Amino acid sequence: MLLKKLQLKTIDYKLVLTMCFLLFFTSIVSAQEIIKDVVAEKPAEPVHGKQKIDGIIATVGDYIVLDSDIDKGYLEISSQGGNIKDITRCQMLGKLLEDKLYAHQAIQDSIIVSDAEVRGMMEERLNYMIQQVGDINKVVEYYKKSSVEEFKTYFADILKEQKLASEMRDKIVKDVEITPEEVRNFFRKIPKDELPTFGAEMEVAQIVVEPKVSKEDKQKVIDRLNAIRKDVLEGSSFATKAVLYSQDPGSAPNGGYYKMTRKTPFVKEFKDVAFSLQEGEISAPFETTFGYHIIMVDKIKGQEVELRHILIAPTVSESALKEAKERIANIRAKIVSKELTFADAARTESDEKETRANGGTLINPNTQDTRFELTKMDPTLYGQVSNLKDDEVSQPLLNTDDKGKKTYKLITVTNRIDEHTADYAKDYTKIKELALKEKQINAIAKWFDTKIKDTYIKIIGEYKDCTFANNWLKK
Repeated sequence: MLLKKLQLKTIDYKLVLTMCFLLFFTSIVSAQEIIKDVVAEKPAEPVHGKQKIDGIIATVGDYIVLDSDIDKGYLEISSQGGNIKDITRCQMLGKLLEDKLYAHQAIQDSIIVSDAEVRGMMEERLNYMIQQVGDINKVVEYYKKSSVEEFKTYFADILKEQKLASEMRDKIVKDVEITPEEVRNFFRKIPKDELPTFGAEMEVAQIVVEPKVSKEDKQKVIDRLNAIRKDVLEGSSFATKAVLYSQDPGSAPNGGYYKMTRKTPFVKEFKDVAFSLQEGEISAPFETTFGYHIIMVDKIKGQEVELRHILIAPTVSESALKEAKERIANIRAKIVSKELTFADAARTESDEKETRANGGTLINPNTQDTRFELTKMDPTLYGQVSNLKDDEVSQPLLNTDDKGKKTYKLITVTNRIDEHTADYAKDYTKIKELALKEKQINAIAKWFDTKIKDTYIKIIGEYKDCTFANNWLKK
């Protein structure tokens, strides 16, 4: 029954990750308030037609859980289309208790969440929520706050706790690694009749052609960034300029904010500039594959840098797009006529550095494998390859990425794998992922066992009769 146990654990773990994701992006579950000397009880919203009296139902270290937090948890999952039918109040409380312990222990371990980080997170979440409802006052009304300022203070506490919990979880599992021998032993312990079934997959390759940007268009961007840099040096806000002008969707809403170390997966050119600057210094415009940037360093803490940046990409002209389409059409003609194989054409003609060395083969970003499971495939990519026959090459496809960069590409399916029972040799990457997940779950469980014993925890009322996955009741 090993696999069934693992699947049960995995389901629980996925539930945790799903709930964390929902809380992370919309944060509608109420703030987990720091305990004060007196906490007034207040009426909660009616549940199942009955009026409940809201109050403290649990304490974990310096944090409390209110009965209404559970109801709000249900509301949040439902609002995102999730199924709450099989989630009991005890399970929901167990998840909230986990978050409390993570945050409490993060403080004990001196994990720091800066005000700048919280402000950046808040801007991102507020922008998201305002996009959904159209007006920040509606958000304030939903949370039953009297003003925007009161809401922001309240919301900052939520975000800080979530970040503390996230940092604590990452700290627990960051050093958990799996050896090939452990993977092999994990697979051997699974009974043959319990081996998992993996869905149909395919391997995909592509050739990318980038439209050429003229020197004049590049210089226009450089001049614009230099003008922005001059304004900032004369007193303008870099963060405001980033919100207004940066084309990086991941940081522009946060005023261009990023926190990074040398191990952060940014392109080399960006990291080289970032770590060459002093606090308060603003770089000259520099180029990466994404466009042109300027960086301002806010703070340097040891090996960590907090910075803001502005990205602007040169505009691609219609004539450049036309030339790129003609070029990729010529490449396709050579492949179809057997003058070149797709892989050779990718190596010699593709402008995409990440894939051309291996014949254009795409890497699945979720698994770091070359296989894409059809049911989990990016919808755009699936739409481009689903109707392709074996060895068929797509027509030139105009692609626009999330930063607005336009390219033309050709796609082909290089391999198809039917639905099958797990095979150690063929599915090593997936089996390794399962084995690692089990080891991480065990590490987290061991951490909870230890910290629960050392932390003040109290559960009151009907919830003392709950059966929890962790020993919250210290029986």
